[in-house]
Amino acid sequence: MNPDIKIILVEDEPYNLRLLEEMIKKLRPDWEVIKTLESVKDSVEWLRNNPHPELFFMDIQLADGLCFSIFDQVEVKGMVIFTTAFDNYAIRAFKVNSIDYLLKPFKEKDLEAAIEKFESLRNQSTETASKPDYSEILDAIRKGEKKYRKRFLISKGATFYMLPVDEIAYFFSENRLTTAVTFSNQNHIVDFPLETLEEQLNPDTFFRANRQLIVNIKSIEKIENYFSGKLKILLNPPFAGEPIISRLKATDFKAWVGR
Repeated sequence: MNPDIKIILVEDEPYNLRLLEEMIKKLRPDWEVIKTLESVKDSVEWLRNNPHPELFFMDIQLADGLCFSIFDQVEVKGMVIFTTAFDNYAIRAFKVNSIDYLLKPFKEKDLEAAIEKFESLRNQSTETASKPDYSEILDAIRKGEKKYRKRFLISKGATFYMLPVDEIAYFFSENRLTTAVTFSNQNHIVDFPLETLEEQLNPDTFFRANRQLIVNIKSIEKIENYFSGKLKILLNPPFAGEPIISRLKATDFKAWVGR
């Protein structure tokens, strides 16, 4: 049986916060989330005035800056698992410094592996456990920030041409095929599932509306209330199906539109 572990989640995206908390409770039901924080400022204030838990989950990019600013202002005494959308260049720094990380969108198997690494390190003596060099990791993060996809290579017969991302109104998946629909209402097959596209597209511009659809904010003409707390969106060009935002995602969707 796992020992009781107290943890803190530092995350400013409500959907990711709920998802991470639910996954942790499923994998380690004896663990207790004692606090959730959403900014550098709130985290520093709380840590200065409260006992520190054994483990933190920290989103790197918070609303008011990188979470590493927390370490500049207060000594974090617990161990840290970072959550990140940064590329592999930055990820290598985590491995070198014996820090674990979770890539977004979260996957249960990755969370389980990160937890097991924490549990293994927790059992080491303080003499053998090394303290991570957060400044070195911060330098790597600044040099290796996520680069989002700017274009796709599209094949048409025996020829290829480039399709800029900013010309795409939305992506939809049907029968295991992903189609990009442009603002000029042209359809193009792309060789990526929506899960991969969700990681490659700039989240300021694109939103995963549901299992079938990723939308460009510029394609949204109207948002309507739907039953059971859901939302219905009208897209331009029109989408053949019903673009519905689930109740669980509705709050995050409205926050995304209103940024």
